Amino acid sequence: MTIAAGLAVGIATPLATAAQELKFANFSAPTHTITAAVVDKLNDSVSAATNGELTVRGYHGGELGSGPADQYVRVVQGVADVAWGLPGYTSSQFPKTMIIEMPDALPLDQPAYPALLRAFDDNLASEFPATKPLALWGSEPNIFIMKSAEIRSPADLAGLKIRVAGSSAGEAVEALGATPVQMPMTQVYNGLQTGLIDGAISGASTLSDFKLDEVADSFTLGANLGRLVFFVVMNQGVYDGLSDEAKAAIDAVAGEELSKSAEDAWIVTADAAVEAARADENNVVIDLKPEEVAAFTDALAPVTDAYVAAVDGADALAAMQGE
Repeated sequence: MTIAAGLAVGIATPLATAAQELKFANFSAPTHTITAAVVDKLNDSVSAATNGELTVRGYHGGELGSGPADQYVRVVQGVADVAWGLPGYTSSQFPKTMIIEMPDALPLDQPAYPALLRAFDDNLASEFPATKPLALWGSEPNIFIMKSAEIRSPADLAGLKIRVAGSSAGEAVEALGATPVQMPMTQVYNGLQTGLIDGAISGASTLSDFKLDEVADSFTLGANLGRLVFFVVMNQGVYDGLSDEAKAAIDAVAGEELSKSAEDAWIVTADAAVEAARADENNVVIDLKPEEVAAFTDALAPVTDAYVAAVDGADALAAMQGE
């Protein structure tokens, strides 16, 4: 069974046979990368395939519920038909999916979406109950996004407060000698501006998507700090209530095509953000040398090994790595 084939049946919620509109919950602004890469693409694909009988409407800026943490629940409860979110905000539900976020789980230049799709059937499917996943992907590799601190070695992080998305990333931050602060990305701008945090570990796409380029001034690239993982899920009952034609339209774009669209867009956004950061004379952009990268790798390897063992994730990691 694949993502495109769907998962366990949830509570049936049949839709009318007339033209149907799926509600896509987006907790971010309509200018966020997710809109063009996923919401609009999904709408364009299913609308074209059904001659406009099935469409997807984005509800942006948290209109169907603010904050990223409860997006999955809102789909299961039927508040939204479709939503995107981050497993890191509810880490305990997605222990094996979260392996992809660990340092050195994948090489920096290896895309995450094929790794997640390879591991899905045998290792990850049970972590997505009552929904039909439409896409799974990763962000660009994480970097250090700092204010008034330059990071060239683990020692430079001693005593600093670093924002993380989830508990697994928090363990990595602790291994580097810093204090993890878990908060939604929507609060990081204010956290950096007010000094609540000294920096964040996240992808460079956040510099433009969440305007962190306005408050951060130091960026360190090259250490394999992992990457974020994202999902798009659809209420299984809503999917089951669609016509065969509408289901086929969803299936045709779900899985690899939608996942690749999302990850490619994240990387484009990230590359542009890094280029802009380099062009700003007020910033310091640090490209770690191989020996400096090795120091981070050595410090973080035990964290990844311990996490994989704790979640019985050896098979999942092997599938992600294509072994």
